[in-house]
Amino acid sequence: MRWLAFLIVLFLSVAPCAAQTGERIYRLAHVAPSKVSMEETRRATFPELAKLGFVEGRNLVISEWWGDAAALPRLMGDMLRTKPDAIIAIGPDAVRAAAAATKTIPVIAFGPDIVALGMAASQTRPGGNVTGVVILAPQLDAKRLDLLKQALPATRRFSVLLPTTPQRDASERALRTVAAEAGLALHVFDAGQPADYAPAFDRMRGAGAEAVVIGANATFYRDGRRLAALALEAKLPSICEWADMAEMGCMIGYGPNRAEMRRRLAYYAARIFAGTAAGELPVELPTHFELTLNLKVARLLGVTIAADVQARADSVIE
Repeated sequence: MRWLAFLIVLFLSVAPCAAQTGERIYRLAHVAPSKVSMEETRRATFPELAKLGFVEGRNLVISEWWGDAAALPRLMGDMLRTKPDAIIAIGPDAVRAAAAATKTIPVIAFGPDIVALGMAASQTRPGGNVTGVVILAPQLDAKRLDLLKQALPATRRFSVLLPTTPQRDASERALRTVAAEAGLALHVFDAGQPADYAPAFDRMRGAGAEAVVIGANATFYRDGRRLAALALEAKLPSICEWADMAEMGCMIGYGPNRAEMRRRLAYYAARIFAGTAAGELPVELPTHFELTLNLKVARLLGVTIAADVQARADSVIE
């Protein structure tokens, strides 16, 4: 109910302006796993959307919805009653919830491989009501294992923390391929909820792990500081999904330029508002990547990151 009240107040505030200019009011719903994710969209996506002519408070009404995997499906009914013209969904849980809730309202996905999940026919022509930006989580999880091995060339026993999502098995297969080719021992641990984090790290230590890959997942990003602290407590050098996770305490952060990809969501919304069907908008893949090293964490762990990896870093935290 509080969201409906919020929308009524917001509509009343923009309606007079819209009436005076004769502009149509567009409604955009945003679904995410956390308020942190919502705030990031506000920083990166909505200003870009304003540049494209869709300005909150003038011709755009935005409704915000966030919750964990269990809560999101229940929120979808309330969201659909706001009659959005498009939905931005962040992360696999939000994308699945939005795609399950509607087959007609365009869904702009950020994160999971919607082709692999059966939500789109192909990257070039999705064909349904779901399109967006794909992060390539399984491939990049494998890349992170390879990068962590390069950073610590003497290390042979690695652990991986993966979320319990539909892409989890694809990530494990990609990781095990890299491990087998490099002759590494790999132990995979799952975490479906925050309560699983500490026990998973306890099991890593019991397995004799020497380093950890923290898999790509929106919830893991939300809980990045806690996961980085657990890795440090377990004396495990860590690599995480995004460059800025090195600022949270991961030893290495590597991934696509997230701000750039978030800005691309505005392009999809603008095209949909202009009348283009979601199924005609190609799915985009990341093109620019960032590498950040936290040398302070490395020193606390008593390890030295290989010089060639340091030379490739975009930024270093001393």
